[in-house]
Amino acid sequence: MESSQSLPERIALAQDTAKTIEARIVELHGANDPEGAQAATKSLEEMMVDLFSTFEARLQHHFKRGPFSRKLKTRLIDAGQTDLADKLYQFYLAINVLKHGKGASHRKLLALSHPLIAVRSAEIGDIKPHSPSLIDVTSHRFSERLCATLLDGYHFLEAQ
Repeated sequence: MESSQSLPERIALAQDTAKTIEARIVELHGANDPEGAQAATKSLEEMMVDLFSTFEARLQHHFKRGPFSRKLKTRLIDAGQTDLADKLYQFYLAINVLKHGKGASHRKLLALSHPLIAVRSAEIGDIKPHSPSLIDVTSHRFSERLCATLLDGYHFLEAQ
């Protein structure tokens, strides 16, 4: 993905790529290849983290300083866009968990009464190198919904 792409183009490309990876994960599970499926899942996780990071970096100019996602959430709520604010916040937490593992973001996701994302709880030491991560990017149409949410966030900020 080239940096000259617009953010909507990058999101669309990521969504297409995610669909291909998701289909490959299903094939690998069907072929009884858990290591291959795990590697493909890890690739999907990394792509989603990169996409969210790009979203933040490309739109940071809409805010003077400080934490982009918190400022965006506040602006959305102030504009009456509470549903979009909630979606972006949950994806922000999920991306933090994918990047950093257990911590405050993981606890916040687990505490949600209506999470949009499949979150796994884990005891200390439960997550091993070949076990699933704390966020299941293969369920609940994670990548499709993340891409749609980021695109909605982009359009909201660009219309400001």
